[in-house]
Amino acid sequence: MNRKFSTILQALLSHWQRKPLQLVTFIGGLALATALWSGVQAVNSEARKSYDAAAATLGEGQFDQLVPRVGNTIPLVTYIKLRRNGWLVSPVIEGQLNGIRIVGVDALTSPGELPDLQLSDNTPLQDFLGKGTIYANQETALALNISVPVQISSNVAPGIAITDISVAQDILAREDLTRLMVANTHSLNREELAVIAPDLRLQPSQQSADLGELTESFHLNLTAFGLLSFAVGIFIVHSTIGLAFEQRRATLRTLRALGVSLISLIIAVIFEIFTLAIFGATIGILLGYFVAAALLPDVASTLSSLYGAHVAGTLQLRAEWWLSGYAMALFGTVVAITGKLWQIASMPILVSAQPRAWAMTVGRGRTLQAIIALLLISGALALLGFGKGLVAGFAMLGCLLLGAALALPTIIEKCLGFVQGHVRGVISQWFLADTRQQIPGLSLALMALLLAIAANIGVSTMVSSFRQTFVEFLDQRLAPELFVRIEDLGKSAAVEAALTANADEVLLLYSRKASVRGIPVEIDGIRVGKTYRDNWRLLAAEEKVWDRLATGEVIIANEQFARRAGYWVGDIVSFAGKDLLLGGVAGDYGNPLGQIILGEKLYRELYPDDRAFRFGARTTDQEALKMAVQAQTGLPDSAFTNQADIKSFSLQVFERTFAVTAALNVLTLVVAGFAMFTSLLTLADLRVPQLAPVWALGLSRRELGKLEVLRTLVFAAVVCVLALPLGLALAWILLSVINVEAFGWRLPMFLFPADYAQLLAYALLAAFLAALWPAIRLARIAPNTLLKVFAHER
Repeated sequence: MNRKFSTILQALLSHWQRKPLQLVTFIGGLALATALWSGVQAVNSEARKSYDAAAATLGEGQFDQLVPRVGNTIPLVTYIKLRRNGWLVSPVIEGQLNGIRIVGVDALTSPGELPDLQLSDNTPLQDFLGKGTIYANQETALALNISVPVQISSNVAPGIAITDISVAQDILAREDLTRLMVANTHSLNREELAVIAPDLRLQPSQQSADLGELTESFHLNLTAFGLLSFAVGIFIVHSTIGLAFEQRRATLRTLRALGVSLISLIIAVIFEIFTLAIFGATIGILLGYFVAAALLPDVASTLSSLYGAHVAGTLQLRAEWWLSGYAMALFGTVVAITGKLWQIASMPILVSAQPRAWAMTVGRGRTLQAIIALLLISGALALLGFGKGLVAGFAMLGCLLLGAALALPTIIEKCLGFVQGHVRGVISQWFLADTRQQIPGLSLALMALLLAIAANIGVSTMVSSFRQTFVEFLDQRLAPELFVRIEDLGKSAAVEAALTANADEVLLLYSRKASVRGIPVEIDGIRVGKTYRDNWRLLAAEEKVWDRLATGEVIIANEQFARRAGYWVGDIVSFAGKDLLLGGVAGDYGNPLGQIILGEKLYRELYPDDRAFRFGARTTDQEALKMAVQAQTGLPDSAFTNQADIKSFSLQVFERTFAVTAALNVLTLVVAGFAMFTSLLTLADLRVPQLAPVWALGLSRRELGKLEVLRTLVFAAVVCVLALPLGLALAWILLSVINVEAFGWRLPMFLFPADYAQLLAYALLAAFLAALWPAIRLARIAPNTLLKVFAHER
């Protein structure tokens, strides 16, 4: 670094020495923005690594599988018969031990490769077969608590332990198998499956749900809120840089007048800002690690409860998320600094420090900003009409939020101008004119506040609508007071007889997996009765749909399958060799999978070998019914569940699902409040030349302080009024567009005025607290400081 450049840089850095609060604001804003973004990316990265490990461990989704038609076990002799008759199958046994999924595989016949178990020598196969060792990651190994040797391997998916099939059979005390993986190549002379093993059916590899695809919408939502939080933080950076440039206009003019070339000055400014940005981003990434560590348990619980996806509860430093944190921080800095560099480059040396010249440049930029805002909002409307898919939905959301934020300063300026034209009084006129004058300095903080309030309104509306709908849905679906689930299908008839003899009404459920138009679905058979007729409310239905379902004339599908397959009421659905009329579409909130419901008569015709394994019973005395059924069938207590338990568990899952979103909402609102506080505090010094004449004309410092608080509350009130419709539009997009694209079902939208009033009150309180300290500083400013204004050329 040459001496001339070093001197320029020292002159620029001297500003931060005189204004340490601005330096803290700049670095803190960038750190907060990077922390929230990198924290969300860390959570997503950890989850996706877990999905990849699960796929590698289990081979799911890669190969066809043979599974039982009835029950969940395959006799060992069936496997031997298949091998002898040309079927290249590999046995797998699975079971639960201490809440851990034990997976036993045969390394010699497995069609896929075993995961890299990170063994200590170069003979992994010998270790795997000969030592009777279980392989698991560290977290899972601690939870196993068994006498069998456990080898730590970070490449095994969380919640899963893998071992040789003989070891797994010993641990689980079983001699049967769970499923058989089928190699992609097969013997030409193999016998037909129906001849050798009629009790098994072939499940194509496409039916195995890819956890990455299944949970993609969840991760997209997290990313969207991480990006929103990042945007709010970048507004702080943009505001701080803008104020720093405003205060350094004289310094920049002096450097140019002393002979510093424009290119040298710009390079020095870029070097200065990017050095500080890297420092702030580093702090943010470290903070992001702790944010991710705090959020990960709730995320892991949500993914496990909703999707059966096990995610590690501990966080690892992965290059992809901290590099993305640096990339986003530098990108945000580029966005924040570009406009200011253009102002430096475009303004003449001799007028660059004059406030009016600078204000005219800002005014021209605001006109361009309003045009961009209009284009973005138009783009959101175009995407609403013509966009398809989840990416288009999020693009529409981004265009709407960014367009509204960019339009905010112009809207506020027009509103204040309208009010100013209808008020009388010198102080009122000055107050409104001065308030309009503050819009450029506060615009970024106000944009951040707008986005934060709108996001909170939108997400709280979505969550509350989901909760209200979900509770009603649970009451509808869980109408039977007692539920019975059996593992031994041989007891199906006995359980049905016992329930029929003792319950007021019995609801049978048959179920199997299938694929319709390439979409994995669950085929359910039900016995239509009074409970279904009275409690189930369909989204759309043919006339007398329940009567026609009972006779086998129509079927019912859940909304997820209907939307994904492009069906609706009145369409013909072809599967199992039949063309069936879709008579109704049912809401199935929270279920990511497709479902087709058949009447018992039709189900028995199509699948005569299946047996009911789930039963719902209507009764006024659950305990007496349970004891009667146990006395006749010998079922264990674990086979019985009451409605209250299921509902309580489901609501717990729901609360965990939105815990992360709620945390991000709180962080976003806090960051927005911090943005307003820092903007007001850094503007305080710039306000002195404007306030000194008003003080000299008779307004006391205390009155000026009160007016400053009032000014902030006016800004916040206008933002709140504009944030309400924006937040409701955001909620509508989340419920009616993004939710449909992501999950396949649409939620009704409810309004919660009391919640909105409370949220807006919090926003006004945050604005009041942000304005309080700057106002106190103004009220306590020394009179001689105000008098000095008249001794300087301003």
